[in-house]
Amino acid sequence: MSNASVLVSEFVLHCAIEKDKMTFTIVALALIYLVTLFGNLMVIIVVIINPHLHNPMFVYIGTLAVIDMVNSTNVIPRMLAVLLFNATAVPYGPCLLQFSMVYYLSLAEGFLLSVMACDRYLAVVHPLRYPSIATNKMVWLSILLVNILAAAVLAPYVVFATELSFCRTNVLPYCFCDFVTMIHISCTEDPKHLTLLSSTTIVNGFGGLAVCIFSYSRIIVAAMKISSADGKRKAFSTMFTHLLVVFLFYMPLIISYMLPGIGVQLSAEAYNVLVIIAIMVPPMMNPIIYSFRNKEIKSSICRLCTGKRTNPVSQ
Repeated sequence: MSNASVLVSEFVLHCAIEKDKMTFTIVALALIYLVTLFGNLMVIIVVIINPHLHNPMFVYIGTLAVIDMVNSTNVIPRMLAVLLFNATAVPYGPCLLQFSMVYYLSLAEGFLLSVMACDRYLAVVHPLRYPSIATNKMVWLSILLVNILAAAVLAPYVVFATELSFCRTNVLPYCFCDFVTMIHISCTEDPKHLTLLSSTTIVNGFGGLAVCIFSYSRIIVAAMKISSADGKRKAFSTMFTHLLVVFLFYMPLIISYMLPGIGVQLSAEAYNVLVIIAIMVPPMMNPIIYSFRNKEIKSSICRLCTGKRTNPVSQ
């Protein structure tokens, strides 16, 4: 294969959306983005300005909101530009950057969800030891570790992406730049690319999911010991909604990234739906599940919107 086949200056994004569904898709994407942006921005603001929320749980929630807001901003505006203005051409560098950000933020969110599950496990199952373990230093070290692990897992993807040759076409059958679709249209016949995809998905996906399930199952066992029926109901309601977000995030990504890695070819439509669910739905749902159902954050948002100051006594 000649070196010229490697030198692709740009990719063309091809959103395979039927014309009769185009308006609905554009409106849905715009609404999802606005809801995601507003919800996560409100969470970030109230966590920053309210000193009573400067504790491990809310620091993690604020960090999750940052990841979700950046991830949605990285993906949805580009999709809207393609659908509204037919801005399908993306230079090679920005395309590589977009897919790197998608993978990095998805990895970081997966690791963070595991850390948050462990934090809740310690708080509920070992409440006496929790203050000595979940110190501010430990919280920020765990957030740093989340980012380091995400960058370490991402690095081989970036290296392998630069090795791909595109001698047949530069059209990506997708609405944004993605590593899997790059592999499918490339001329490079090397199994290491799909092996990397399947192995990291299995380890990180199932590993993170297992940590979350273990932590929440132990919390459920602890909740069973609560004598109050109302207390049990609230505990189970919280655990169910948290697990719903975890499964909405992990399962579509595990299916869409692991199956191509083991040679199972998904249709473009099925792949698009799975990845879009994993990337767009959790960032929109997370502020509702983790934040707006929390009394402290709800009261902080109310005070922010009404202009009232925080009353330290009431906290």
